[in-house]
Amino acid sequence: MQLTIKSTNMELLPDIKVYIEQKFGNLEKFLKRFSGKPIELQVEVGKPSQHHHKGEIFYAEANLILPGKEFRAVNNNYDLRVAIDWVREELARQIVKYKEVRIENRK
Repeated sequence: MQLTIKSTNMELLPDIKVYIEQKFGNLEKFLKRFSGKPIELQVEVGKPSQHHHKGEIFYAEANLILPGKEFRAVNNNYDLRVAIDWVREELARQIVKYKEVRIENRK
């Protein structure tokens, strides 16, 4: 799986990059049947704007591109790590649902 990490409107600290790699790296267990095929994961984190009056707002966005299918998850939160966690869990849910639908369609 090829992982691309981008940052918008903020500096991407090394510990956040490592956190993203750890969180999204374990998505591969859901993608075993696609091994050997090109899988691309694009993760973007940042601040949606500089104009918030109360505290900072962060967002995390992930696009997972499989052969013939694309998954997307986005979340805004006051804590960047919580936004990253939510996006990772949403991608996992989408992958599991996609696999279940494919299995049902085979029957």
